[in-house]
Amino acid sequence: MRNKKETIRRFVGFINNEEEQGGLWLPNIQRDFIWKEDQIERLFDSIMREYPIGSLLIWKTKEHVKIRKFIDNYKDGLKLTDFYVPKNEKTKLVVLDGQQRLQSLFIALRGSYNGKELYFNVLSVEEEKEDTRFEFKFIEPSKADINHGWVKVKDIVYDNSGSYKISSNIIKKIEMERSKVLMDKLSEGEKDLINDNISKLINRFCVEENIAYTELDGVDNPEIYKLNDVVEIFIRANAGGTPLSKSDLMFSLLTSEWEDIEEDMVNFLEELNGTAFNFGRDFVLKTSLILIGAGAKYDVTKFRKEENLQKLQNNWEDIKNSIREIRDFLCKYTFIRSDKALPSYLALIPLIYFKYKYPDKWRQSNKEALAKWLTRVLLTGAFSGSSDTLLDALVRKIDEKENFDINVINAEIINRGRTINISEDSLLNTYYGEKKLYLIFALWYQDINFKPAYEGNLPWVDHIFPQSKLKEIKVINLETGRKVMKYKWWDRDQIANLMLLSAEENRDEKRDKTPKEWLKDKDDDYFETHLIPKNKELWELENFEEFVEKRKKLIVDKFKKMGLIT
Repeated sequence: MRNKKETIRRFVGFINNEEEQGGLWLPNIQRDFIWKEDQIERLFDSIMREYPIGSLLIWKTKEHVKIRKFIDNYKDGLKLTDFYVPKNEKTKLVVLDGQQRLQSLFIALRGSYNGKELYFNVLSVEEEKEDTRFEFKFIEPSKADINHGWVKVKDIVYDNSGSYKISSNIIKKIEMERSKVLMDKLSEGEKDLINDNISKLINRFCVEENIAYTELDGVDNPEIYKLNDVVEIFIRANAGGTPLSKSDLMFSLLTSEWEDIEEDMVNFLEELNGTAFNFGRDFVLKTSLILIGAGAKYDVTKFRKEENLQKLQNNWEDIKNSIREIRDFLCKYTFIRSDKALPSYLALIPLIYFKYKYPDKWRQSNKEALAKWLTRVLLTGAFSGSSDTLLDALVRKIDEKENFDINVINAEIINRGRTINISEDSLLNTYYGEKKLYLIFALWYQDINFKPAYEGNLPWVDHIFPQSKLKEIKVINLETGRKVMKYKWWDRDQIANLMLLSAEENRDEKRDKTPKEWLKDKDDDYFETHLIPKNKELWELENFEEFVEKRKKLIVDKFKKMGLIT
């Protein structure tokens, strides 16, 4: 282990450059680059103010490990897989700690950030403005205003003509551009300021050895710094603060042993989510651990066990198929068509486990009953909060019965202090646009021919008393004397003013019709289905409040008869 120092300019020159000691690269174990423009700008201000920027940790190795290039021209949405470098056994320098700082320096000095490059205001006065003193800013080159001192940082750092000549050239260019727009010439004080700022910048980035790093030499000492040792060092180096999430570390360990998993995971999540859902890597990893019998607790050490890694690789396709099957189950048997109607992804795991472990029983199961169970536990929040012990318990019950016995599963949920019953308040205090609204309607309309076989025909939530009509009703505000809307959004959007209509009804028939117009030709079955009070007087706009109260009672009574409200 050696402690070394280098100038920023020279050290940045090592990045992605095989000619310089094999080049600096990032290991696959590292997470994404996450710094924003303002963070990079503050880093450069810190360097100018001679603040310490922390030590880096570098691994010098010939190991056959997966690495990737640093990003030069950063853009939102970049895929790290586009920067992978073929594995090789050449000497290379791998960055274990300090990626965000080094990546920031590389983007600023050699590349761009979403099409913008880093500029320095050479007229910066060393007086603190908010939390900075020296002005650095990412600017589109076509919009950089040299009249007010903005000069590209890389043009200064990589100019070898010397501080005095660089300053002179910048001063001449500013005065030439100012003359074109009839601006005042630079004062002598401003010229001195430019000379000072350019001198500081060159000293900080090109002369002073401001990059301090520790090098773990795995070339001369291959027995000390093997891959497993370096992974351990990496985890410990990143254990403080929040540089990496537990998910990052777990996935890092997985990818260091399993070459193809990262790209496959990206593709799998894109397939799962499409444009509707939001399945995440954490969910897939947690589910995978449960499916291979490693338990629900999300623990880094589980991915360091060879037995678990082998099980994951051997069963990966079956794991993906099981998750995929339950996603398809949502679309076929429930009203859950997107993330907007799925408050907890964890509730899917028992079903995924059942399908994975007992595929024949899954095929023979009553999917409508399972859909009702899922909707119910989602609506009541049975899997909210810490659910690891609950998930482990439910998996044990599935294994004991070798089946998904809903009564047994529900009993276990209740025994663990959770509920599968809906309260009156929770039911009635549900509003248009909430995730749980579709879940309530899924239970409400479960026996009705409202099969959500999608293809664009998913039933729509609509207002019984149209919003447009209710908004027209005004009352006098006694304090101001002005007319204001009588019915606020919570009056208009409450569940007692909502119903589920077929896409055709909502699109082509109902539109903004009042209940008086819309309901006049409906039969008793329609009123029963939608829990509509049959008293025609209540369909009048002036009786909206009385209609709502009557319908609330009908809704509560229905859910009580279903055994969902205690």
